[in-house]
Amino acid sequence: MTPRIAVAPMMDWTDRHCRAFHRILSRRTLLVTEMVTAPALVRGGASHLLRHGGERPHALQLGGSDPAELAEAARMGAGAGFDEVDLNCGCPSGRVQSGTFGAVLMKDAPHVARCVEAMAACGVPVTVKCRIGVDDQDPATVLPDFIRHVRGAGAARVTVHARKAWLKGLSPKENREVPPLDHALVHAMRAEFPDLDLWINGGVATLDEARAHLGAGMDGVMIGRAAYHRPWDVLAGADVLQGGAAGPAREEAALAMIPHIRAHLAEGGRLHSVTRHMLGLFHGQPGARRWKRVLSEGASRPGADEGLVHEALSAVSSEVA
Repeated sequence: MTPRIAVAPMMDWTDRHCRAFHRILSRRTLLVTEMVTAPALVRGGASHLLRHGGERPHALQLGGSDPAELAEAARMGAGAGFDEVDLNCGCPSGRVQSGTFGAVLMKDAPHVARCVEAMAACGVPVTVKCRIGVDDQDPATVLPDFIRHVRGAGAARVTVHARKAWLKGLSPKENREVPPLDHALVHAMRAEFPDLDLWINGGVATLDEARAHLGAGMDGVMIGRAAYHRPWDVLAGADVLQGGAAGPAREEAALAMIPHIRAHLAEGGRLHSVTRHMLGLFHGQPGARRWKRVLSEGASRPGADEGLVHEALSAVSSEVA
């Protein structure tokens, strides 16, 4: 089974608890970690960042710019059981720029190619996520050149966020909203690189929009904030687009998280670490506000446990009734 939908890697959001929840909603969607920096793995010994619950298909996204370090980090990711490793060439945050990786790498396509070539020895497919360009670059020139370099270096897939990144003058949040979308340019790359697995990202808010991109020839669609804030709306129907069956009902999905919650609490974890990713489960439904309020107010209290999920479900049911 080859995924055609993915949840975008999002810092502070797509951690292992989030991915466990998303996997309950969709069995076939590709899930991706938050960006993990290669230095943190190789020099910092942060192997805990590779922890997961086996929610395949899943990918590790790496940030970095040193080919040897990225190669070692990719090897560690493959050894930890990830199905593929993605190189971040799209994040515009100042912290990422100071490390000379993320979107700033789009200024040096030959170097990115060297990184991809080094990573390709890890034993699993290596992919790249990028923007259409940065700052004053001309996307119509820069993007095909960038894709040509990484494809030649062995990239198995390129996912293009269809916006420029402005490295100065815009915050990371503004970079997700202010630069105009250019889906047409990404679709043009489909025709220019017919042999490449090419995905589109940016501004996709519904499965109908994803279906339209797939119908226009894109190999896959990566959805970010909509999948996080409206997880059931996006993910419970995602498998139908990928040749499978619809996901569970909202209540079933909430109850299916109980074993994960129990395991996390048994390790000394906090309920809030898990339930914060479940707040959007009832988005747009009667009782949604009660669901969010019960979880938000109760999950950080001492001794909070799985019973809070049952309490929140009861609050939803009482409003529906």
